[in-house]
Amino acid sequence: MKKGKKFDKKVQIIKDTANIIRGLSIDGVQKANSGHPGLPMGMADVAATLWTHFMRHNPKNPNWFNRDRFVLSGGHGSMLLYSLLHLTGYDLTIDDLKQFRQMGSRTAGHPERHETPGVETTTGPLGQGFANAVGMALAEKSLAARYNTEKFNVVDHLTYTFLGDGDMQEGISHEAASFAGHHKLGKLIAFFDSNSISIDGATSLSTSDNVTKRFKAYNWQVIKIDGHKPKQIAKAIWKAQQQTNKPSLVICETIIGFGSPNKAGTHHVHGAPLGAEEVKLTKKFLGLPENEDFFVSDEVSTYALKEVAKGSDREIAWSALFDEYKKENSALAAELAQVIEGTISTQAFEALPKFETGKTMATRSASGEVLNKIAAHIPQLLGGSADLTPSNNTFPKGEQSFTLENPKGRYLHFGIREFGMATIMNGLALHGGVLPYGGTFFVFSDYMRNGIRMSALMGLQVVFVLTHDSIGLGEDGPTHQPIEQLASLQLMPNLCVIRPADANETSIAWKLALQNKNKPTALILTRQNLPILDCEKAKNAEKGAYILEQDENPKITLLASGSEVEIAMNAKKLLNDKKIAVSVVSVPSVSIFEAQSEEYKQSVLGDKNTPKIAIEAGATLAWYKYIAGNGIVMGIDTFGASAPYKELYEKFGLTPQNVVLNAEKLLSL
Repeated sequence: MKKGKKFDKKVQIIKDTANIIRGLSIDGVQKANSGHPGLPMGMADVAATLWTHFMRHNPKNPNWFNRDRFVLSGGHGSMLLYSLLHLTGYDLTIDDLKQFRQMGSRTAGHPERHETPGVETTTGPLGQGFANAVGMALAEKSLAARYNTEKFNVVDHLTYTFLGDGDMQEGISHEAASFAGHHKLGKLIAFFDSNSISIDGATSLSTSDNVTKRFKAYNWQVIKIDGHKPKQIAKAIWKAQQQTNKPSLVICETIIGFGSPNKAGTHHVHGAPLGAEEVKLTKKFLGLPENEDFFVSDEVSTYALKEVAKGSDREIAWSALFDEYKKENSALAAELAQVIEGTISTQAFEALPKFETGKTMATRSASGEVLNKIAAHIPQLLGGSADLTPSNNTFPKGEQSFTLENPKGRYLHFGIREFGMATIMNGLALHGGVLPYGGTFFVFSDYMRNGIRMSALMGLQVVFVLTHDSIGLGEDGPTHQPIEQLASLQLMPNLCVIRPADANETSIAWKLALQNKNKPTALILTRQNLPILDCEKAKNAEKGAYILEQDENPKITLLASGSEVEIAMNAKKLLNDKKIAVSVVSVPSVSIFEAQSEEYKQSVLGDKNTPKIAIEAGATLAWYKYIAGNGIVMGIDTFGASAPYKELYEKFGLTPQNVVLNAEKLLSL
């Protein structure tokens, strides 16, 4: 085999490169006196083979669109990735490696996408990197189906990921692997670092899965190799690349901490420095200078840095291909350039609907109407639901399902995989060219929470459509009724949480989600119908909170979000009948409101001496900052119950009449 003969000449330099990676990794961990040397030492041979012989990337332009993606799912082994980036010519110096795990460095303890060039995704919570890789491969398949032509494959790249025993044990790995196998994501190649060691000791303490049978059952190609033999590694990659009808899992049998005379193959090398003496012994075993830290030989440096020239040539060739593609497919090329850039057309914003007052509509239904209007104007929009499509109203009219027979479809059926959905969505966003959204019941955001958190940490434009937002969902009862979830998500940094009061606020909420380029948005939507507010007033929802109605010289302020705004408005009428002047404030988004000027916030909240009542069908704690010791929070700090929703609002005291009673109590003080 020609490829094989050509590769044979590179085996020794690849082994040398792997040993340099091991040396850099143990030195970084030792200098920091913190970190995980075991994974980098065990997977160095696989990494060196993949990165210097197979990966199609451009180190001088880490964001080249048609590059192969690489995800280190076991982010604790970050020195492996940092060593690869440094050796292959990315903007990561040897001094950066020496600052591993230090304040302000570009080599954090776990890889962070926004800190380090060449890092595709922030990893650390195990299993999520794997699901991100599934999302990246899904994005490639979707975009290729829609933009490639018979003559031009302008979207054509692979996604590689390294998995460890910990990734495999996390439940999300099952969700992601099942989804990838079902959709035959043939351009996804995963390498399983099968070393049978975890922090506690042998993996046999906690698991006895047959990984081969498991992944074959998921419809994956499975290849077993010795992970320390470059020729076997190369043959496995070639075989995986040729299998385009299903994803591939390469099971790499490795020795954790390979090269350490006294600790290799034990849990002691997983997550702690080797120690000065063991470092010397390891370097001696590997043929590295024993007393020189962060050593890179001239031969390995010259070999690995060839990726710079190769990467530049690859991008130049692709750009030339794209130019030819553009000449023959101008409309497609213009649209592809738009989705890669992430531009939202003015037509999409103009298409946002305005709803007529005097009618009622659930905000989940309003969200569905918004999607119906905007989807055709946002080609990068790709989303779906975790098997709740009719309830979430997430399937835009005129769109088609993404299936094996129709990969051009822009609607995803994620199945009952809420956590998997969130993290696959993150992978879609990370890939680029896709604006992902996904729906489920709000209470199941608990399943998704760490995926949402990673969206926020990475600053990804992802939209979470979370319906059935309170006890208002009714008869399904406390298992499905969110209580603490709203306050909990509002605590998350860089997450825009919006709970609109009506259809027009929902339209504004989607506008904000489309504008939130550097953060995810969570839309918290009702099952029950709500009266539609004046669309001109609802525009003020863009500021997070605004005065919906206000009498002259108000004696009390009513603050509410979502469905409870209706309660506040009805309470105002009753209070007005009693000659009490009222200000009603709609608060769809605390995070947006907090970003406004102090002057604006004061103008909305009113005089601090004016008593306030906050009304929300959820946990009360978050509201106390606004009532300033002079008010009452009407909410729910217990679990819900199973009953029609109107009866539930009565049971939990969330009624206009009770608002009036509390107002009279405050005004009598």
